[in-house]
Amino acid sequence: MREPDRIIRLKTVLARTGLSRSTIYRKIAEGTFPPQIRISVNGAGWKESEINRWVADPVGWRPKRESDAE
Repeated sequence: MREPDRIIRLKTVLARTGLSRSTIYRKIAEGTFPPQIRISVNGAGWKESEINRWVADPVGWRPKRESDAE
């Protein structure tokens, strides 16, 4: 059984990717970085698996389509 996908916050994403906050949000708008998911009224984070996928292949990363789900 797979481990559940953790939700990581911006600070962790910044440390893992080496990108600046503004670059991350620009890339989200361009569709070249995983979008945030809402976890509460004021909180959002990223799926750890998506960030890991982006770190492994920043240039080739594309959002998973529903048909790609495992």
